[in-house]
Amino acid sequence: MANPSWLRAAALTTTAVLLSTLLAGCGDGAKDGDLTAQRLDWKDCSAPSEAEGGGSAPSPLPNGGTWQCATMKAPLDWNKPKGDTIGIALIRTRADGPASKRIGSLVFNFGGPGGSGVTTLPAFGSDYSALRTRYDLVSFDPRGVGRSAPVECKSDAQLDVYFQQDSTPDNSTEVTQLLDRTKQFNAACEKNSRKILPHVATTDAARDMDLLRQVLGDDKLYYFGISYGTELGGVYAHLFPRNVGRAVFDGVVDPTQDPEQSALGQARGFQLALDNFAQDCTSKTTECPIGDTPQDVKNRIAKLLTALDRKPISGIPPRRLTRTAATNGIAQSLYSKDFWEYLTEGLEAAYDGDGRILMLLSDSMNGRDENGRYSNITAANTAISCADEKPRYTADNVQRKLPEFRAASPLFGDFLAWGMISCTNWAVPGAAYHPDVSAPGSAPILVVGNTGDPATPYEGARKMAEALGKGVGVELTYKGQGHGAYDSKDTCVQSAVNSYLLDGKVPKTGAVCS
Repeated sequence: MANPSWLRAAALTTTAVLLSTLLAGCGDGAKDGDLTAQRLDWKDCSAPSEAEGGGSAPSPLPNGGTWQCATMKAPLDWNKPKGDTIGIALIRTRADGPASKRIGSLVFNFGGPGGSGVTTLPAFGSDYSALRTRYDLVSFDPRGVGRSAPVECKSDAQLDVYFQQDSTPDNSTEVTQLLDRTKQFNAACEKNSRKILPHVATTDAARDMDLLRQVLGDDKLYYFGISYGTELGGVYAHLFPRNVGRAVFDGVVDPTQDPEQSALGQARGFQLALDNFAQDCTSKTTECPIGDTPQDVKNRIAKLLTALDRKPISGIPPRRLTRTAATNGIAQSLYSKDFWEYLTEGLEAAYDGDGRILMLLSDSMNGRDENGRYSNITAANTAISCADEKPRYTADNVQRKLPEFRAASPLFGDFLAWGMISCTNWAVPGAAYHPDVSAPGSAPILVVGNTGDPATPYEGARKMAEALGKGVGVELTYKGQGHGAYDSKDTCVQSAVNSYLLDGKVPKTGAVCS
């Protein structure tokens, strides 16, 4: 979810040493010459780092394709391109079609902000096998993420405590506690990541992508952006319109909204997804185990959350399922219709006093693995969002807006409204109220909106297409559920996207897949 409050870190002292060593060790390389001329040393990928989420080295693709990793040098500060450099972690698998048919590299960003492309691309690589016939599939950890000069804030044990605390205060004491917790988290980010924090804005990542394009040897950038990746793609198109080749935006961020409007839109989006989930459960021929009617399903969830606010239940010992963790877990399950069965099971268990499933879903959202180690998605998400977003909201701002948020979503309204304070007391000023994505002169960009998308509501696709400019944004509508459209496996959507990326066939704007 593109909100800092919703999103395994190494020991802080180790990270500080690692980061300073990385920055110092790469510094001489920037002085050796033109970074666009650097040669990438592709090797078999090792296991992901803790900041990337850990786990095993990526497995070969079903048809035998293998994964290679490399590190690209990029300026720490794009305003000082001959100064210190940082390493941008990359991953690729080579095209498996005839060399004569190869177009180039297709670069993916899967969103967040703060998600590791180095771990996500191989996890979903087989879903893009059709595109691999003419492209090398490439992704990266954006700066501040994973292995790319990662932002680090709190330790694993500290994050366990952080995520157990109340994010929906009901009185002045709880408000003060939330503000103090946010201030402490942000101060830890500044203490442990001071050097990288001013340089993790989306504009910096967009410049890294244009460097990547050149280092990969492509005249144009071929790009597939999902969720926040659509915002990154839009900013790239604005900065480098003549360098855009074929690009697809899926699960589209509304670039015209400020953080408050975006959070309110997400409240409506997640409420719609919850409504659709409740309707689906109660409309089946088999009995819905969590309610007799859609409203009954939602009433029981609300009652559960109220009870958890007073008295949490057993989760994954020693942690307990709080209202915050339960809300987070419910939101995670609404990202995909494939997760709805887990939400049903989790709610059914929670009504019997067992919070393990909902807590597992919440852990997934927060980047925590079964061993209690966290990726750096929360730290990176906060740092990138706060570098991008100019507004800094106060408790008074939030409290004045609470009625509007509650009207948009009785379940998620408070949670998303209070999330707006995440950048209060942040060490680096934010860049703008919303990103500029106008891209006159760009090649067409296919913008795919999903009518049932909770995290990036459908209306954002049209706003993005309009903001890109006439003749650039081409809108395609998918009438479905979940976040994004291509990975829904809908044949209409995949055919349209594949035809554009592989053959350059631009769909008629306004086309609909249902």
